[in-house]
Amino acid sequence: MNVTVKDCKDDLKIFTWYIWKHLGLPRPTDVQIDIMDYLQHGGDRIIIEAFRGVGKSYLTSVYVLWRLFNNPEEKFLIVSASKIRADEFSIFTKRLINEVDILAPLRGGHRDSNVAFDVASSGASHAPSVKSVGITGQLTGSRASEVIADDIEVISNSLTNDMRAKLLHRCGEFESVLLPGGKIKYLGTPQNYETIYNKLAERDYKLRIWTARMPEATKIIDYNGCLAPMVLNSNKEVGEPIDPMRFDDDDLNDRESNMGRSTFKLQFMLDTSLSDEDRFPLRTTDLIVMDTDGERAPISLQWGAGKSNCIEDIPTVGMGNDAWYSPIFISEEWSEFEGSVLAIDPSGRGADNTGYAVVKTLHGKLYVTALGGIPGGYSDGALQKLANIAKKHKVNAVYLEANFGNGMFTKLFTPFLVKTHPCTVQEATVKGQKEVRIINTLEPVVSGHRLVISREVIERDAEISRDPLEYFHSFGYQFTRINRSKRSLKHDDVIDALSLAVEYWQSVLATDEDRAVEQHKLDWILEEMDKSTEWLTHGHNTSKPLNWTGI
Repeated sequence: MNVTVKDCKDDLKIFTWYIWKHLGLPRPTDVQIDIMDYLQHGGDRIIIEAFRGVGKSYLTSVYVLWRLFNNPEEKFLIVSASKIRADEFSIFTKRLINEVDILAPLRGGHRDSNVAFDVASSGASHAPSVKSVGITGQLTGSRASEVIADDIEVISNSLTNDMRAKLLHRCGEFESVLLPGGKIKYLGTPQNYETIYNKLAERDYKLRIWTARMPEATKIIDYNGCLAPMVLNSNKEVGEPIDPMRFDDDDLNDRESNMGRSTFKLQFMLDTSLSDEDRFPLRTTDLIVMDTDGERAPISLQWGAGKSNCIEDIPTVGMGNDAWYSPIFISEEWSEFEGSVLAIDPSGRGADNTGYAVVKTLHGKLYVTALGGIPGGYSDGALQKLANIAKKHKVNAVYLEANFGNGMFTKLFTPFLVKTHPCTVQEATVKGQKEVRIINTLEPVVSGHRLVISREVIERDAEISRDPLEYFHSFGYQFTRINRSKRSLKHDDVIDALSLAVEYWQSVLATDEDRAVEQHKLDWILEEMDKSTEWLTHGHNTSKPLNWTGI
């Protein structure tokens, strides 16, 4: 392909092809070309959502250079998720200026740092030609004709509602640095079902989405008319890769298997419509959070989700308006727990931790006093930690999944338990799809507001969820993101252990309910007998039989 300097200046797509050739890369993919076309012609306020790994940072750099190639007087503010990302952008961009022959006229600006640099031929100005900054860096004082937000939403800054609100606030500051007639463009991949990109799209930004696969026809409506025309008009079969040069079918299958279905749909299908209650039936709002006593609990407490008992100082990774709530009523009278179990979900040598949950019961409610995961599989250190947990919480029984190694975990763990805290060990043989089993076990108890979580457990879990490396191991994430789709979670260690503990106590809950019904019947009979006695005392004769059907 023979191109001229004019061709490169007139058409961003041609310029991109030229740069790719210089870098020794294969020709730009169809999706990359389409993105560049939208960058050039899409408008002044746009959002580009594209699947992870499409090369958004490279495309951003090339776009900036193309604009400066056409007009050295342009001023760019590039905002990245972190200072490191911002520095990487500047280094790469300056490298292209110094290496690509047609960009030689841009060489020799008087400012030249990783934070800010000028291009030649730009007039004297307080604002550099290109300034890169992290989203939490200093934005005030900058001036720019165009702000480009390059993947500013990452897991570590979008986990909670509060984090997302702060991120949106920072985005609002972009307007204050713009020169008259300035532009703002976002390129990114949503990291949360409540992504800020959806919020920005409500503010007159034009959103365009490039998915990695062809979506199902029934799902196209969920993209709200924002799906790229090249995707819609591609004539691809459902599930077929949109950009096979970048990711073929086998590659996408591997990525979906490794990261889990829900994460894949978010980061490769850009599907943020997954936060409906049908897909994610477990909500933190339905739980009761309170300080717990290791041996006793109130004989009665009541759930409520009002403003007065909302726990605002502990963040939640739940979606929408999900939050933590303390009880609206706690009885003054307390009683000892009726029993305590340590449930264990062994990990073997896989990526999951060994999940554990200590759950105690009183009057039909379940109290979670310890919850978490232990790395190390069936190492001596991990087994001893579990035994110590059993001792600390004075559990009556250990309930563990027997599927791993045909009961090998039980054989390995029992000697540690006997030495540290002798108690009953019972194996659970689980069947069926894990996600369905977990939800079917937990949902009735959670929606019935019978699951009480120790505040200490929630506080510890909040610290775990703040760590991007441990985020997927947190209870909050697993609890609010599990759905009935196979492999919907990257890790399910903690939530599986909790479901095992709840399963153990299900018979107790059923017994308590039966007792309550029988007591209700008895109370009604005694009351009717008292009435009958009163009638007979006053000379009335009643032969009508007592009838408590339906009570």
